[in-house]
Amino acid sequence: MNRYLHAFVLAVLAGIAIGIGGTVYLSMDNKTAGALMFTVGLYTICIHGLNLYTGKVGYAPNQPAAYLLDLLVIWAGNLAGTGMAALGVRQTRISGIADKAAALCEVKLQDSMASLFLLAVFCGFLMFIAVDGYKQSGSPVILFLGVGAFILCGFEHCIADMFYFSVAGMWPGRAVAAVLVITLGNSVGGILIPLAKKNAVRIN
Repeated sequence: MNRYLHAFVLAVLAGIAIGIGGTVYLSMDNKTAGALMFTVGLYTICIHGLNLYTGKVGYAPNQPAAYLLDLLVIWAGNLAGTGMAALGVRQTRISGIADKAAALCEVKLQDSMASLFLLAVFCGFLMFIAVDGYKQSGSPVILFLGVGAFILCGFEHCIADMFYFSVAGMWPGRAVAAVLVITLGNSVGGILIPLAKKNAVRIN
């Protein structure tokens, strides 16, 4: 299978996994429990080696320039996967969660782009800590802590937001712009630690 097609397929599956995590979160009245249960999506991605943009972008500083194309393919696959998950949910008896998603999306649409960007930077920072921490330790605890923290803080995750906008059926131009800004913020936050460590090595 073509390398990019393979990467895309694994990204679609990752998008579906995040969609399932988002469905769990929207289905629970207890926000803390929902935030922790959302992690089922990221845990699935990590144990099966699926491609999640926010889990991959942090490694960009140590990769060749061609890696940027990989990230673009992964982002597109995540978008497709979250869209498929949202479409599936909207055809079922639990489609009522679309109302909760709409309320969540309305908050995002009324926020400023600067605020969305900064909230996304914090999320990207935590995502790298969670994913890289799992890679190094093998313990899922760091995944639950990282994901739980960013959700409870209200930080912005571009792939989760793709699902929320899709399941809510809300994709106005401002939503597209918001997801792009959040993607940029997640990218900046994700590369902060790797970039700092790389430059520290050069200095030493």
